[in-house]
Amino acid sequence: MTVPMARLTGHSVTEWRPMAGDLREAVLDDGRVVVVKRGHGPGAIAAEAAGLRWLASAKAVPVPSVAGHDENLLVVERVTAGRSSAPAAERLGRGLARLHAAGAPAFGAAPPGGPADAWIGRAPMANVPGEDWASWYAAHRVLPYVRRAFDAGTFDTDDVTLFERACERIPASAEPPARLHGDLWTGNVLWDGREAWLIDPAAHGGHRETDLAMLHLFGCPHLGSVLGAYEEVTPLAEGWAGRIGLHQLFPLLVHTVLFGRSYAGQAVAAARTF
Repeated sequence: MTVPMARLTGHSVTEWRPMAGDLREAVLDDGRVVVVKRGHGPGAIAAEAAGLRWLASAKAVPVPSVAGHDENLLVVERVTAGRSSAPAAERLGRGLARLHAAGAPAFGAAPPGGPADAWIGRAPMANVPGEDWASWYAAHRVLPYVRRAFDAGTFDTDDVTLFERACERIPASAEPPARLHGDLWTGNVLWDGREAWLIDPAAHGGHRETDLAMLHLFGCPHLGSVLGAYEEVTPLAEGWAGRIGLHQLFPLLVHTVLFGRSYAGQAVAAARTF
C-alpha cells in the first residue's frame, strides 16, 4: 500500500517491514519504529485514534501513542512483544481500575473527537449516550447484534425472544459510567516482557464489569493477579461473578455477527442464565 508517511508523521521512512495481515512496520528517519494499519470501514480509523488518545489521557495503562492518521490509515508506536508475568499482570489490574475510575460523560459516550458510528473489530458499534445502564446496554449492546444475527439467519425467532426476555431481566446498576477499552479480549493485551499494553480499543463509556468479563471470556495470562490487584484499588460490587455472563453477551453477540454459528450457542447459553 502507498503510505503518505511524511504527511502523517512529519518523517520519512528508512525501512519497511512486513507484518501479519494488513499491518506494516516502518522505521522512521528519527529512529522510531511504528506500525501502519489500514481502516476497514467509515470512521474506523478516527474511532481507534480517538480511543487510544482517550485511554492514554487517563495515565493509567500503557497504550501505543498515535503518530499520525487520516481517514484511511493509522500510524501508532510499535510495541515489542515479550513474555507475560504476574508482576506485569498486577500492574495491569491496578491500571485498569484507575482507567475505569477516570470515567466517561455517559454510558455509550464516544471518546472526545471520536465518531458516534464506531466499530468493535469489524462489527459496527453505535455510541449513543444513555443515563440508565440496564436499558442502554439492552438497546445498544445486545439487541442490535441479535437483530443482525437474525437477519443473517443465525438466530431464529425463539432465540430472539430469549434475548428479549434476558434484556427485561438485566438488573439495575448504581455504577457510574467507566472509561472502557471496550474490546478487552486477550489478543488486545500485548505483553512486552515488563508491562501489559492495551491495543485496538473500541473505547466508550460503559460498565467496568464488561471489560473484566471480556478478559474472563477469552482468557488472559495471570487473570487472578489482574483481578486481585484491581480489587486492591477499587473493589468490585457484590455479586459481580454472577453477572459475568450478562456482560459477556455483548462480545459473544458481536462474535456471532462476525463469525456465525460458532459463537451463537455460547451467546444463547449466556442469555438463558437470565
